[in-house]
Amino acid sequence: MSFSTRFLQLRKQHGLTQPQMADKISIHLTQVRRYESGEAQPSLDILKKIATTFNVTTDWLIFEEGEREPQDELKLKFEAVKGMTEDEQRSVKDILDAMILKHQAKQLLG
Repeated sequence: MSFSTRFLQLRKQHGLTQPQMADKISIHLTQVRRYESGEAQPSLDILKKIATTFNVTTDWLIFEEGEREPQDELKLKFEAVKGMTEDEQRSVKDILDAMILKHQAKQLLG
């Protein structure tokens, strides 16, 4: 679902007209119309204002469903990690951090 669709969904869920939505997040009515039509994208400040006003995350506003989620196989592994002790979780986190750094260094070095 695109930002414009989610923005419109928020407005309708809260029973707001376009002018009311503009007032609620302190933007011009024209911007509400442009966001809903997909003609414009909000600034970071406006995204933060929308998220805090409607108690949603900025991720929910801008990312497609599943776009930022790990693959199912990784989800199962992370779920298993949740059952570990704090020390074991810290070790897993340290290993992941090291692997991520290694991968980033490889990319930088070519």
